[in-house]
Formats: sequence, C-alpha cells, structure tokens
Amino acid sequence: MPLDDRANAHDRLRPPSLALLLAEARSIVEFNASVLLSPLLMQAAKGDGHPVLVLPGLLASDFSTAPLRRYLRYLGYQAFAWELGRNLGGVYRMRERVRRRLAAVHAATGRKVSLVGWSLGGIYARDLALHAPETIRGIVTLGSPFTGDITATNARRVYEKLSGEQLGGARLEDLQALAGDMPVPASSIYSRTDGIVNWRTSLVRPSPTAENIEVLLASHIGLTVNAAVLWAIADRLAQPEGRFSPFDRRGPFALAYAPPER
Repeated sequence: MPLDDRANAHDRLRPPSLALLLAEARSIVEFNASVLLSPLLMQAAKGDGHPVLVLPGLLASDFSTAPLRRYLRYLGYQAFAWELGRNLGGVYRMRERVRRRLAAVHAATGRKVSLVGWSLGGIYARDLALHAPETIRGIVTLGSPFTGDITATNARRVYEKLSGEQLGGARLEDLQALAGDMPVPASSIYSRTDGIVNWRTSLVRPSPTAENIEVLLASHIGLTVNAAVLWAIADRLAQPEGRFSPFDRRGPFALAYAPPER
C-alpha cells in the first residue's frame, strides 16, 4: 500500500514553507558564529576515546561533516567519516554498505561505536541500531525525518530522483521500526525553523533512554556547525557507556534550547 494512501498510519504533514527554505542561507552565519564561540565550545565535556561514526545528509559528503569530526577529535574521540562518497540516498540501496562501514569501525577499534547522523544520515543510524545494537553505544540524529509522514520534506523529489527509491513505497514495517523505540540510547536534535524537513518528523517518543532536544532558530543545513548543536552532541557523547540521563540545558548555550516539555 503506498505511503500516500496510509491515512490511518500517518497524519498528513506539509514540507516547510518557502520562507523557511530560503532562510537556510543563514547556515553561513551559524558556522561563523561557531568559529567565534570556539573558546566556549572547547570547554565541553571531554570524551573517553571511543569511536564515533558520522553519517552525512542527502547530497552531502564527508567534507560537509569535517568540522564536526575535527571538533570531536579535539574532545578526545576517534571520529570516523563514512567514506562512501557523496550521499545520493537510498535507505535500502545503501543499507549493506553502511552496515559494512559500521562493522569495519567496530572491528578496527574493538569498542562500541556512537553514531551521529545528519538528516538522511540519522535514518541510516537508526536503521543500524536496529540491525546491530551490540556494536553501537548510542545514536544522535540531527534533523532526521524518521517518524510520521516522512514525505513532508523539501528534499523528496531530489531523494527519489537520485536514489531511485520512492518515499511512498517504503515498507510499513520498516517505517514503524525506524519510528519506534531504539535498542540503544537515542537523542534527536531538531529545530522548528528547519527549512528542509518538517520538524515533527524528527520527534522520538521520550523514554528513559530517548529524548528530543530542540535548538531554537537553527537551520537544517547548519545543524552540523551550529554552536548549540555541537555543545549538545558533545554532552550526549560524553555519557558513560551503559548510562543515560536527560540533556542538561544549562550552560553557555542555555538560551538556545527550548524547554524539554514545550
């Protein structure tokens, strides 16, 4: 049954407005602000050296996540690129390649791997968590549309053209699994001013090991360079293995986060 006809399974949502899409240009400002705020960012919790695999968004490559990986290395993590070229989409098409990449990082380090997935990369991260939870320490997704009406994105046509996969043809059982509870700790970072995906599609069901972190006024493209997002990623990755506590919104970027129960 096509996704578009599943009225009982999903509430119909619209992609972000044209105004929000055009406002994505502010990602340049977010990057420059992070450079200026780098002395504060360097005060984030330090890592324990465990591996972190960073998965890029649609049309992005490892170049787009290089600043994030440099930051994570400074904090003491082993930050790995996905090394699969430009992300041209295809959750089903890329599934085995992404799984092999995770297995290679896990085998090379001998430790559980944290996953940070931006947009489509976050969908890959959740799919990996369902497939190989024994190799994963936790996941952090950035503006990833994995729940509800996943067609509510301004990238739909690009995704379908490049990947050859139709969003409306996704298997219902896969959609339910991706939107459900993860077998590992999961944090979803999102913004209501996202100009690419409808922010409602990024919401996890809160639980003792799952949370939503809303960053005010962030763009979709800027999620990997926004200072408040970087601080939150660092905080989430610094949690001891096997333990999870909600994100503490206090600190130098407190004003950038919405309350947890907004």
